[in-house]
Amino acid sequence: MSSDAMDNQAVELQALRWDGQDVPARRATLTRILVRISRDALQGASLDSLLKGICACLVAELPVAIASVILLDEANQSFVHEVWDGEWTQSPLAIAGDWPVTRGAAGRCARLGTAQLIADVDRDPDYVAGNDLVRSEYLVPIRHGRRMHGVLNIESTRTDFFDAEACAVFDAVADLVAGAIHFARMADELQQANRKLEQLSMIDGLTGIANRRRFDQQLRMDWRRMAAEQRPLALLMVDADAFKPLNDVRGHLYGDECLRELARICGEFAGGADDLVARFGGEELVLLLPGRDIEAAMDVAEALRIAVEVQAMPHPASPVAAHVTVSIGVATLVPQGALAPDRLIASADRAMYAAKRHGRNRVCAASAGP
Repeated sequence: MSSDAMDNQAVELQALRWDGQDVPARRATLTRILVRISRDALQGASLDSLLKGICACLVAELPVAIASVILLDEANQSFVHEVWDGEWTQSPLAIAGDWPVTRGAAGRCARLGTAQLIADVDRDPDYVAGNDLVRSEYLVPIRHGRRMHGVLNIESTRTDFFDAEACAVFDAVADLVAGAIHFARMADELQQANRKLEQLSMIDGLTGIANRRRFDQQLRMDWRRMAAEQRPLALLMVDADAFKPLNDVRGHLYGDECLRELARICGEFAGGADDLVARFGGEELVLLLPGRDIEAAMDVAEALRIAVEVQAMPHPASPVAAHVTVSIGVATLVPQGALAPDRLIASADRAMYAAKRHGRNRVCAASAGP
């Protein structure tokens, strides 16, 4: 026996079991299904898992050949996702934008926003066959408030299955599905909002680059990764020379503008996929450069120092030059289990102050090893 024949036989046996129930037994079956679906909807399973379980329950318990939930796009112009259970003897309609609401009985249900009872599928011009044994179909809009989410589609092998009681149950199922979709989308939107807030909490409000919190987090991650790979981790600490006198003479707004420009220039030298530029505090910026040894880190630092000079931001109160300059401390090491990430920061900080002591506008390196 072919698989299609076996599938059709299973559908026919389910119809016979339904025939063998009297009215109270059928009512009890419908009630049991509604209770089960209501309980499952409260369990917090993933949306696809919940919808699949609903469709499987309807097919297993009722003379239903196909049960599906077909979801709409945001504009309610096309069906974009379908979860279903049952037996297809015809090719299902294409999803992912290829099923416009102008097509099929499901499309009609979505357009009109009202339940569609098809007592005889052979006489309905919009019916699209999915199973040769199907004789009737009931389609219910899945709506929460004013928003249409999709359509619940039930296809039965009987012509007399969709009486008022059965339809009322499916109407209630559609409401449960609508609620589940609504809360799933709310949860998704909340997660997106939380991710956005988390990202914003990692950004320095003045310069737009990473803040100290983000730097500390990335340093810990890079420390572990470089330790595992036994590769060097470099840190550049960049400090604007004579920044307080600049604020005193030109004002804090001009000082802020210079800091933003310094952050932009530093960003140009954090070109690696894992590089990070951050505001460490005040007028101090840092570049975290995984995989750079001391020679490569010194080259980056010197190129950065020159780029700041070339920018020639006026600094009338500087004892070094007529424009803004920076002093840069460089440290690099291969992280080891016995060392803490603070060791790298302290070494770069010492190197930066050494650059200050030796006349500013220069690069100095410090040993960060044991």
